[in-house]
Amino acid sequence: MFDIKATNKMNNQDEIGDNHISTNAKTPLRKDAFDLSDADKMKRIEKNVSEMLVTLGLDLTDDSLQGTPKRVAKMMVKEIFEGLHPDNYPKISTFENKFQYGEMLVEKNIGVYSTCEHHLLPVIGKAHIAYISSGKIIGLSKLNRVVNYYAKRPQVQERLTKQIVQNLQKVLETEDVACIIDAKHMCVITRGIKDVDSNTITSDYGGKFKDPIVKREFLDYIQMNSDDD
Repeated sequence: MFDIKATNKMNNQDEIGDNHISTNAKTPLRKDAFDLSDADKMKRIEKNVSEMLVTLGLDLTDDSLQGTPKRVAKMMVKEIFEGLHPDNYPKISTFENKFQYGEMLVEKNIGVYSTCEHHLLPVIGKAHIAYISSGKIIGLSKLNRVVNYYAKRPQVQERLTKQIVQNLQKVLETEDVACIIDAKHMCVITRGIKDVDSNTITSDYGGKFKDPIVKREFLDYIQMNSDDD
């Protein structure tokens, strides 16, 4: 017997297709997402990857392939999807803005290495972040670490952009945070349309950055050549 609700859900997913639609800024995790240990997760993934490769017709007794399932499992849990686990959130300490620096701080060209959740293919690009202190500041490298934490999970670029901004707003206790991400999606480059030249740009502006003048200043900083004398 067919499950009408399940069938309708699958039909809706087919209609959505490759559109980058997300209901909110939270990564869709099950309630039991962290019930299994990392070791148990890797064992399950290793088994599933082995089955997938065998199904594709590959000989896993070959020297080059026999360790692939284990390598993939470790990579997924410990590396490219490590940002799924809250225990891996970077330790971030805030400091009093004793310098009374009231202008925007911009950290640009932060490397983004993520994975598209639609096809599990790489997303590679740059993030540009700015904030205006309301009394608190953080170490510059922490901005990079926040980007890396949210990037290391199956993602859509829109969600990633919003997660970075919302997290920094909470940490810095200010709405005055902005983020722009400019990235290439391997699912666009290597399959489907196979367009090697297109980039995807997403942005999220909070607080003062919604002001066109402040936004323009941020955009101008991003365009500056850091190598200029």
